[in-house]
Amino acid sequence: MSTLIPHGACLQWKPELIWLNVASDATAALAFFATAFVLAFFVLRRRRDVMFRSVFWTLAIFTAICGVTRLESILTVWVPAYDIEAVTKGLLAPISLALTAAVLLMLPRLLVAPTRIQLAEAYAALEEEVRQRRKAEAMVKRFQEIEANEAQVRQAQRMEAIGQLTGGVAHDFNNILTVITGTIEILSDAVKDRPHLAQITDLIGSAAARGADLTKHLLAFARRQPLQPRSTDINALVIDAARLLRPTLGEHIEIESMLAHDCAPALIDPSQLSTAILNLALNARDAMSDGGKLTLETKNVVLDEAYARQNSEVRPGNYVMIAVSDTGQGIPGSLLDKVFEPFFTTKDTGKGSGLGLSMVYGFAKQSNGHIKIYSEEGHGTTVKLYLPQATGVAEPIAAETVASGVERGDESILIVEDDRLVREYVVTQIKRFGYHTLAAGNVAEALAIMDGPERIDLLFTDVILPGGMNGRQLATEAVKRRPGLKVLYTSGYAENALVHHGRLDADVQLLPKPYLSSDLARMLRSALTS
Repeated sequence: MSTLIPHGACLQWKPELIWLNVASDATAALAFFATAFVLAFFVLRRRRDVMFRSVFWTLAIFTAICGVTRLESILTVWVPAYDIEAVTKGLLAPISLALTAAVLLMLPRLLVAPTRIQLAEAYAALEEEVRQRRKAEAMVKRFQEIEANEAQVRQAQRMEAIGQLTGGVAHDFNNILTVITGTIEILSDAVKDRPHLAQITDLIGSAAARGADLTKHLLAFARRQPLQPRSTDINALVIDAARLLRPTLGEHIEIESMLAHDCAPALIDPSQLSTAILNLALNARDAMSDGGKLTLETKNVVLDEAYARQNSEVRPGNYVMIAVSDTGQGIPGSLLDKVFEPFFTTKDTGKGSGLGLSMVYGFAKQSNGHIKIYSEEGHGTTVKLYLPQATGVAEPIAAETVASGVERGDESILIVEDDRLVREYVVTQIKRFGYHTLAAGNVAEALAIMDGPERIDLLFTDVILPGGMNGRQLATEAVKRRPGLKVLYTSGYAENALVHHGRLDADVQLLPKPYLSSDLARMLRSALTS
């Protein structure tokens, strides 16, 4: 018979002692089990981040067994199960030794582990480093933007200086070409029955026409060509251009059109835009000597403030984009900044004047637009024209008419031209048309003739004149003295007196130099009958 007695007997079965022991052991057991659960749950959820996982597991087991011993203490109050309690304590002893050893071994590492304050300080230092790095990156980005803007400004200043130079050269050269072109026409008529001389005059005429084309491109680059913008259907214009390009480019080049169905009309000079598209297409053809694809694309785009900040000359707003792309050999990146400069070309010597892209550049700028070029060697080039959208309905593109003959008259015309050669040529030509002529080399002479008794039906004046007054001011003064006087201007390039914001004034009739005699006769007749 067992001599073991319940623990309650030791407590003399006093209820207050028994229930005090039971409540205390139950509370302690509950605390041990809760601690074991929290430790185990923490290690399971954070097993990748927790250091000393084995120690945590050992401590969880230890506290769980401690909880079991408290329950056994409650059992032994009524049942003398001290053998079971002994076994449990025997299991608890080695676990306690292992846990003690682990804690002692872990102590040096715990002493060097960062505290919460140290972690907070390290985190704050890391945040400060990140802030400083972001600040430095922002400064670098700002410096890069400033450098890019300065580079754009320098490029714009260089292009402006080149434009002023080329505009002046083109003006003087056009005066010379006016005389050459006109006299060649006269010579051609005189020697048309002598084939060998007619051939020579044809060569001279072709050379003069080529020179006139070069000066026209120079004036376009210099933004000194008179534009007559109107609301234009871009898709219709591109379709017409593509139809004309097919025989020009050759069958080895495929032409593809990608036109937006909702493309808005653009406020541009349609004839100048047609010339610009032609120049871009010819450049693309030269880049695809072995054949390829030319793509013409239109689309409505919005250039926002962010784009304008990166391109200082751009005004934010709605634009119509025309893209001309080729699959040619492409342009090296080091040359992209130079492609719009006059006479710069990547073609072989004698295969290009270097004025095609210059003309397109000048046209885009004078039209209050924007131009961008993208190219990759071996893959092709894309030139994008951004032209301002028009507010009204697109006007139909008028077909060009060719005069059937030279128009003549018998009115009296005052010619004001400071260049003696040009003046003599113009007087000769106008006399050939049957008109009576008066000539002046400057403003003072012209006004003196105005004050005289001679009949004057039309004032034909150059825009650039010596003596402090330009052709527009002379015309204003002449009309005051002779109300109803008709005026026709001529010039080697567009002048601010006649052109404002790139647009020819509405009440102005201008005959650009150089011109053919048929153009001169037609414009004289048009001015007299207006």
